[in-house]
Amino acid sequence: MQPASPPAFDDETAGDVAGPQPIMISALEHYSYCPRQCALIHQESTFTDNIHTVRGRLVHERVDLPDHETRPRLHIERALPLWSHRLGLVGRADVVEFTEHGPYPVEYKVGKKRRWDHEAIQLGAQALCLEEMTGQPAPRGAVYYYGSRRRREIAIDAALRRQVEETVEAVRDMLASEQLPPPANDARCRECSLLDVCMPDLPERHIRRPSWWRALYDTSDPNIDR
Repeated sequence: MQPASPPAFDDETAGDVAGPQPIMISALEHYSYCPRQCALIHQESTFTDNIHTVRGRLVHERVDLPDHETRPRLHIERALPLWSHRLGLVGRADVVEFTEHGPYPVEYKVGKKRRWDHEAIQLGAQALCLEEMTGQPAPRGAVYYYGSRRRREIAIDAALRRQVEETVEAVRDMLASEQLPPPANDARCRECSLLDVCMPDLPERHIRRPSWWRALYDTSDPNIDR
C-alpha cells in the first residue's frame, strides 16, 4: 500500500480559516503551560529569549526549513503548514510522516523524554488539522526529544481531542477579553524567558492596566484623529 499523499498547500485556503482571527497552534501549548505566558506572546506580541528558547531554536533549524523526502512506503514533509477551518487554527508541523496508515505528526522538543500534557495538546491540534486537510485519520503522533534522541508516542484519543477543543475555546475567550491573566508565580516562572516582562512577584494591583491605557489604544472611537 502506498503512503498517504501530503496535502497541497494553498496560501489563500489557509488564510480563509473560520473566525475573525485564527489561533496559532503553538498558543495552545503556551496556554496549557501558563495562560499569562500565552497572552504576553499571542495577545501583546511580547517575546524574549533565554537559554532554553535559544536551544529550542537551534534544535528546530532543520525542521523549520520546508523540505520533503520519499522512502519506501513513507513520505516525509518538514515545516508543513497546517490549518483547520472547523477549529480556526493555523500553524506548522515540524515533521509529518505520511504512511499507509495516514499522517503521523512529529513535534521536536529540547531536552530529554518526559510526560507533559502541554506538548500532547499541541500535537493533538496538529493531528486534527491534518485529518481535516487530508481526509485521513491521524490516530497517533509523537514528540521527539533532542536531548535523549527518543520519541514519546501519543494517542490522539477522544480525551485528548476534547482537551484540544476546550483549550482552543479558552484561548479564544482570553484573546477576545483583551485581559492579561494573573501570573502563576510558582516554579514554572524560574525558567520562563518572559520572567522579567511578566514580573510575577509584583502584586496584581500594580500590574493591572489603568483605565486610561485602554482608552489610549482604543481605535474604535471615530472621534479620535489618528
